[in-house]
Amino acid sequence: MKFSYRFSNLLGTVYRCGNLNFTCDGNSVISPVGNRVTVFDLKNNRSNTLPLATRYNVRCVGLSPDGRLAIIVDEGGDALLVSLVCRSVLHHFHFKGSVHSVSFSPDGRKFVVTKGNIAQMYHAPGRKREFNAFVLDKTYFGPYDETTCIDWTDDSRCFAVGSKDMSTWVFGAERWDNLIYYALGGHKDAIVACFFESSSLDLYTLSQDGALCVWQCDTPPEGLRLKAPTGWKAELLQEAEEDDEEGEEETTVRGKAVPPTEEQQGKVKYSRLAKWVSYFFNKEGDFNNLTAAAYHKKTHLLVTGFASGIFHLHELPEFNLIHSLSVSDQRIASIAVNGSGDWIAFGCSGLGQLLVWEWQSESYVLKQQGHFNSMVSLAYSPDGQYIVTGGDDGKVKVWNTLSGFCFITFTEHSSGVTGVTFTATGYVIVTSSMDGTVRAFDLHRYRNFRTFTSPRPTQFSCVAVDCSGEVVSAGAQDSFEVFIWSMQTGRLLDVLSGHEGPVSSLCFNPVKSVLASASWDRTVRLWDMADSWRTTETLGLTSDALAVTFRPDGAELAVATLNSQITFWDPENAVQTGSIEGRHDLKTGRKELDKVTAKHSAKGKAFTTLCYSADGQSVLAGGMSKFVCIYHVKEQILRKKFEISCNLSLDAMEEFLNRRKMTEFGNLALIDQDAGVEDGVVIPLPGVKKGDMSSRHFKPEIRVTSLRFSPTGRCWAATTTEGLLVYSLDAQMLFDPFELDTGVTPARIRAALRQQDYTRAILMAFRLNERKLLQEALESVPWGEVEVVSSSLPELYVEKVLEFLASSFEVSCHLEFYLIWTQKLLLAHGQELKSRAGKVLPAVQFLQKSIQRHLDDVSRLCDWNRYNIQYALAVSKQRGLKRPSEPLGSDEEADASDDDTLHLLGSGQVDGAGQLV
Repeated sequence: MKFSYRFSNLLGTVYRCGNLNFTCDGNSVISPVGNRVTVFDLKNNRSNTLPLATRYNVRCVGLSPDGRLAIIVDEGGDALLVSLVCRSVLHHFHFKGSVHSVSFSPDGRKFVVTKGNIAQMYHAPGRKREFNAFVLDKTYFGPYDETTCIDWTDDSRCFAVGSKDMSTWVFGAERWDNLIYYALGGHKDAIVACFFESSSLDLYTLSQDGALCVWQCDTPPEGLRLKAPTGWKAELLQEAEEDDEEGEEETTVRGKAVPPTEEQQGKVKYSRLAKWVSYFFNKEGDFNNLTAAAYHKKTHLLVTGFASGIFHLHELPEFNLIHSLSVSDQRIASIAVNGSGDWIAFGCSGLGQLLVWEWQSESYVLKQQGHFNSMVSLAYSPDGQYIVTGGDDGKVKVWNTLSGFCFITFTEHSSGVTGVTFTATGYVIVTSSMDGTVRAFDLHRYRNFRTFTSPRPTQFSCVAVDCSGEVVSAGAQDSFEVFIWSMQTGRLLDVLSGHEGPVSSLCFNPVKSVLASASWDRTVRLWDMADSWRTTETLGLTSDALAVTFRPDGAELAVATLNSQITFWDPENAVQTGSIEGRHDLKTGRKELDKVTAKHSAKGKAFTTLCYSADGQSVLAGGMSKFVCIYHVKEQILRKKFEISCNLSLDAMEEFLNRRKMTEFGNLALIDQDAGVEDGVVIPLPGVKKGDMSSRHFKPEIRVTSLRFSPTGRCWAATTTEGLLVYSLDAQMLFDPFELDTGVTPARIRAALRQQDYTRAILMAFRLNERKLLQEALESVPWGEVEVVSSSLPELYVEKVLEFLASSFEVSCHLEFYLIWTQKLLLAHGQELKSRAGKVLPAVQFLQKSIQRHLDDVSRLCDWNRYNIQYALAVSKQRGLKRPSEPLGSDEEADASDDDTLHLLGSGQVDGAGQLV
């Protein structure tokens, strides 16, 4: 099994902090998620995370006007120049300070960043290759406090900068004679946003107390005059113009709040036309601060968001209120409006919520929210299409692996969810929780149809369902017992006693009716369902058991213990077959408040989650560390180690403490950094792993809580502090030949195809294992000869053909042709494949997932066409007829007419799921 897994997508977290952006076509939202950036395609219903990461959480994202480039700046001031076309990093840059916002000019030639109390203008990177993509053009001084926002005029001649010192500054991007800088006051609180009017120098400014000022300029944009250089400056400018534009020296513009009278003569002047103050209060009567704003210049639409989750839509310049609605009860951190002005995106960092609202129809285009606290567990559906996650917030969410969106959330649990699993059918989800219930959810009707409880209230720490889906088991954390229920009746069948410590993990044997339970009492017990749930074996361990899992064929058992070991057992004979020492592979980091080094603290860390790969040859392990390890079971060696995050905004990321934070008075991390302020950092209580729940701002510790391999074997997922990370096989750049020799060449493959020797051509193509040649060889076979060719293929190559067909279903338009190949292969080699079901199962499940997705799409299209034709027939019958005062006929006649219209669709049959076949 190959391990060229690469980061594929980030689910479970849709927005963390930073500013939202719409792409230039207005169909996608670019959202910063931690130290990554996710693009939500609203038109095609897809989400995709860019394969790049910054060192800290993303602070701001600037998008070029043509939508090709993006500048991503993190909290530490490091910037990435990213190509959104090829999804790769083009350039790294450090701004040497914390950047609050970045904005490109509308013509795409310059961009401005606000850093501290200054604004810096850079030459925008061009399409040609450059040694330094970021060239500083001008530095603008003026504000006394931190700068907060930027806005450009439509012609890119001027830009405005807002500041926390309650002033707004208008700067000229060129050497204008009548406008170098202009300072605007009039506010009583920090400036949140400033916006230029379309094709004008008129300005709107908004402050944190809800005040809006309208400023009128006495000069149109065409009235700005270039300053003509004189004397030796003209000669220098002429020489500089002959050189490259990159050779220009940096210039500095220093503004004054009250310039001298002689400097004001003949200059641009602003006058305040109006000031509107909107005082909004929340439910408790406290003052409601304005936190975010956006303005669409073409439609004159102003959107303002407040700290209580309320947002308002106003029409400017009359300040007419259009809408006033509430998104949530948390602070709105960012607002963006798309190019047409129809869709408005809201980001709430407190809940991790992302909303896209169409204000004209008053409907949601997108409404996504991750788990408020960390995700604890996950499970793949049997076909690999869905992932279910459970979190500490008591919610159970189901995610579509293809689109990356959550399509259903169950909120019946009143406490944290500790375990989730699918039944073998894939339509039932079983969850356990600390609230003392185990619940079963139906994915057809999206409801909780079973609730299992214990005779005495207890907290459940884990859950498992047998392969038939009829028996549900859950382990108790406080009573040390295992409870068994019937899925059909919901009754408690048995209570298994024997453990002397909390039950940490449960797992059913996939083949036999045997349940394995791991406990903190240093034992793993095997319970036989066929023998009245008696303990068949008790496996003694050297330390507390944290996780247990069976191999897919049920012939081996893996146990993770507190001393960082993974032991392998033969469940039939209760004999240990091997062990892996994983303490050095965990490589834990040192937290900021730790008194001991990372080397000593690693003695208390261990693997807390385990899972086998789809073929059973490897085991995936993760725990209180930023690394996920894949071990070879037979050889007991480390195959590969994945670093799930490089985000230094999380705790325990580095092995050694940062010496810059160590002073003569102690560690700077022990100081509350503006604890009372909105973005302050509060010291957590001792022993708190997930942050102080009384505070909205904390530094969570990096860890992996759950790992699962997809049944298809092509990807695996991990629930981490960052979210739900999905890693997939990267087969694009992988050259993996099979039994290759010198006689197998592309020329010989094409020669065999010309001679119509299709079997030999396909065998040589699979030995070379190049995707384009494989596609050419298979599609060259006439559909009438597919049955002959498929029956003549050796057994060794059938599995490879099935894997190729499964991957081709996702990208190819030849649906019927590949279905014929699949049918003939399974008919010809079905008995041989069944004899080695364990090895072939991942390929078959991958094939089933691809075909099921096409079935869903085609059935949805058929239903849509069916209703459209039915509607068109009904309209054609009514055309030319006057509507009578009373309806003619009865309900039976109406039903009969509906049946007549359905006959026009042909012999369509509907399956049990209500889908047209």
